[in-house]
Amino acid sequence: MASKESMLRRLPAVDALLQDEGLVGCTGGVPRKVVADSVRASLEQMRALILEGAVEETADEAIREAVILEARRRIRAAVGPHYRKVVNATGIILHTGLGRAVLAEGALRQIREELSGYSLLQLGAETGKRSKRDGRIEWLLRQLTGAEAATVVNNNAAATLIVLNTVAAGREVIVSRGQLVEIGGSFRLPEVMAAGGVKLVEVGATNRTHPRDYENAITQETAAILRCHPSNYVISGFTSEVPLEELVGIAHSRGLVLIDDVGAGALVDFSRFGFRREPTLPDSIRAGADLVTSSADKLIGACQGGIILGRTDLIEAVRSNPLARAVRVGKLTLAALEATLTLFLDESLALAEVPVLRMLRRELSDVSEQAERIARAIRKSAPAGSVQVETVEGFSQMGSGSLPGQDLPTRLVATGPAGMSSEELALRLRRSAPPVFARIRHDRVLLDPRTLLEGEEQIVVEAVAGALTTSEH
Repeated sequence: MASKESMLRRLPAVDALLQDEGLVGCTGGVPRKVVADSVRASLEQMRALILEGAVEETADEAIREAVILEARRRIRAAVGPHYRKVVNATGIILHTGLGRAVLAEGALRQIREELSGYSLLQLGAETGKRSKRDGRIEWLLRQLTGAEAATVVNNNAAATLIVLNTVAAGREVIVSRGQLVEIGGSFRLPEVMAAGGVKLVEVGATNRTHPRDYENAITQETAAILRCHPSNYVISGFTSEVPLEELVGIAHSRGLVLIDDVGAGALVDFSRFGFRREPTLPDSIRAGADLVTSSADKLIGACQGGIILGRTDLIEAVRSNPLARAVRVGKLTLAALEATLTLFLDESLALAEVPVLRMLRRELSDVSEQAERIARAIRKSAPAGSVQVETVEGFSQMGSGSLPGQDLPTRLVATGPAGMSSEELALRLRRSAPPVFARIRHDRVLLDPRTLLEGEEQIVVEAVAGALTTSEH
């Protein structure tokens, strides 16, 4: 206890730290309040660590340097951009925490070149009069899916909500129990339906639902049947779901609307690349669904958004819903989505230029070659004896509820640091510039080359080598 009290008394004062050369040299142009607040927070953290017994008795200068180091980190975090470039070495292609889909270069170029000043959004260039802000997106989606009409909102949860509210507010919507999904952020389909003002009618069992289950549940209060594709999990074994074409027949024979929530969505059939068959947006339209919803990113690889396809009268009703303004998208989303969808007009171009599709189709041999190259470079550049590096078999994932249960074989760079925990190494990598995110397993930091972009290989090598030095800078 005496040692703790002694260290607490020896903590430097805020004013003294504000004059320290180690701090002054990195605070040029930074508001004084930000600097002072960062110093106070750093001191409070050090006090807490001392009281917890996490700091051994040490020289005053060592404590001072640790406080200044933490203050500098906090200052950088306070004045630098939070939404910034990171290196994704996790192997999760659609990493929700890291911004999900990487935009195609064409989408980034369109944003840079066309949106740097005023831009055409909701006026017709020929007429000079107000127009649909999603008119171009609608045209592209009609070309790509065969739908009569289309619109776009800010995500698929919003798409599902506004569709349900438009066609079934105050009435019943039938859903199979095996499709009552929970999506990211703990949002559950029953809750989305309640927010849309519709009454959920569950049918069937968790693993098996039959046509008669839907037929027997239809009443005068039924407005629609909703099929929700469970894109973030798989039910296997003794299972049965009613095919979409049969559901369409049941709905239309009773004058109901058939809504197909495809979830991750896709414009390309991935089964030809060795994946299990997943429903595509054109599939749903061909099957006769009245309204189809999906994400605009994920398997399409654009920015976050929610796509709605279907009958012209129903799409116009969705556009007229008062909720439409609350969930509409802005010019950045529209431009990125336009550029991405345009690539799909030539499927071979989309497969080559949409980063999500490139990563998904990347050959194991290519990934393995890069993993070996990274491992060799780390051994060469890291301090002697600071780390054990090898390549091991592993898997990548699509992520964000896409292609569930379909892992991608990969080759991982496994690093076992000496003198520090794998958690500490991973933290140092996240604190590098740019931050590098990796996985931890069996006390080793795992780097997956599948999700590295062009030019990031050397960044990863330098980040690992830098993180393995004796102290952070």
